[in-house]
Amino acid sequence: MKEYSANNISFYFSLFLSIFIGILLFIGDLIFSFDVNWNIAIIFFLIAFVFSFLLLRTMILSFLYKRIRLIYKTINQHKTGKPGNPEKFNYRTDLIRQVNSDVNRWMEEQEQKMNEIINLSNYRKEFVGNVSHELKTPIFNIQGYTITLLEGGLKDDSINEKYLRKIEKNINRMINIVTDLDAITKLESGQLKLRMQSFNPVEICKDCIEAVEEISKEKKIKIDIIKHYDKNYYCIGDKEYIRQVFSNLIINAINYNNEGGFVKAEFFDMDENILVEITDNGIGIPAEDLPRIFERFYRVDKSRSLNSGGSGLGLAIVKHIIEAHGQKVNARSTLGVGTTIAFTLQRDI
Repeated sequence: MKEYSANNISFYFSLFLSIFIGILLFIGDLIFSFDVNWNIAIIFFLIAFVFSFLLLRTMILSFLYKRIRLIYKTINQHKTGKPGNPEKFNYRTDLIRQVNSDVNRWMEEQEQKMNEIINLSNYRKEFVGNVSHELKTPIFNIQGYTITLLEGGLKDDSINEKYLRKIEKNINRMINIVTDLDAITKLESGQLKLRMQSFNPVEICKDCIEAVEEISKEKKIKIDIIKHYDKNYYCIGDKEYIRQVFSNLIINAINYNNEGGFVKAEFFDMDENILVEITDNGIGIPAEDLPRIFERFYRVDKSRSLNSGGSGLGLAIVKHIIEAHGQKVNARSTLGVGTTIAFTLQRDI
């Protein structure tokens, strides 16, 4: 379908009316003049035509542009939230098409903003719901153990210390959840400030493995470090945040592993980067869940996750920290075979 500009509309409409008016005046001159001078009649017709054409064109353009300016003024008020002067136009441009394009663009912007508001609202609801769900279990556990102790269990040596330790365990779980919530809030709001320094990623990995030695021994899980290079390489990044990455991944690899399994940390020289892979031979992740494991609170096996005492934020924190360093993290897994989480670190060249 052919589109017409304001100029085209005013031109054709004015041309039609001016011809029509000119013909009427010409016919009127013929009717009321007994002695017709054709030269004068033609000149009269042309003058009437030109005058009416210019007058009508000016009036039509003025009408159109007043309406267009009103539309722009309305859009400007919605954009800025306060009255503003409508834009000045170049009368030679195709303003109807321009207005149509600008209005469509404005509508797309409003729709995008509305979608962002809806997504933010859904995120808040989901976030509050997830936090409530995570905190509910330890709070109810603490309540139950405390009531039992108050009702006489405190005097029973066979259960008082046992229940107090369970209370401590649930309190520690709540502390971990709150700590992770604080971390993920800072990461997602862009408040993370990196203290860049040179460090040996293998040494940090060793420290994290030593920190979870008791947990790995309880499940009889063997942890190995494999370097696929001879020379020691150093990386650039925030040492403590990278330590948190190693800690989260190694703890996950232990928690979601089978008794007697293994965990290995491998380091590869990738020229400008060091590739790190944390691999386990545990329960694995279904293919449909794999793309979502870095989401906040996403759990593949909810019952097992709750027993592990994790906050459900570990992998989300890992993703934010690695991306804050300008690097990438990804996962590959086979159900019943195991999982590998891989990330890169910038080498200190």
